[in-house]
Amino acid sequence: MTDMIVLKKYANRRLYDTHKSAYVTLGEVADVIRQGKTVRAFDAKTKEDVTAFVLTQIILEEAKKHNTLLPVPLLHMVIQYGENVLHEFFENYLEQTINAYVAYKKEADEHFKKWLEVGKGISGMAQQSMTQLNPLHALFDQFRGSKPPSEDKGD
Repeated sequence: MTDMIVLKKYANRRLYDTHKSAYVTLGEVADVIRQGKTVRAFDAKTKEDVTAFVLTQIILEEAKKHNTLLPVPLLHMVIQYGENVLHEFFENYLEQTINAYVAYKKEADEHFKKWLEVGKGISGMAQQSMTQLNPLHALFDQFRGSKPPSEDKGD
């Protein structure tokens, strides 16, 4: 199976997966991308690359389901500055920023999981130590005497 899925986009907005020889939905394309595959989409008539348009449609559908994806002020900035200022940022920095975040999150999750495992080990060791200290309780009680400390004060 290939890591590149080629789609043809028809005028009726339908997408055709050339590998599967079947029409697919935007949701199915999103699932394929989540599995780590790359998608390229071409207009069936003009052969123009419409990948960005199809991926944007997927993002908009996801946003519609959850009623939000990006903060409203950011959306205003995208519309206001559009091609001029944000194009370079999106092209050069946003992908790097997201990749760095994902890598950092994965590493932090792995460290946290290790800490939890160490904590379980320490908890087990603490319980074992307390069990081993039980014979010492009798020794400490012997040094204190037979009377509880509160009764010794009255003598």
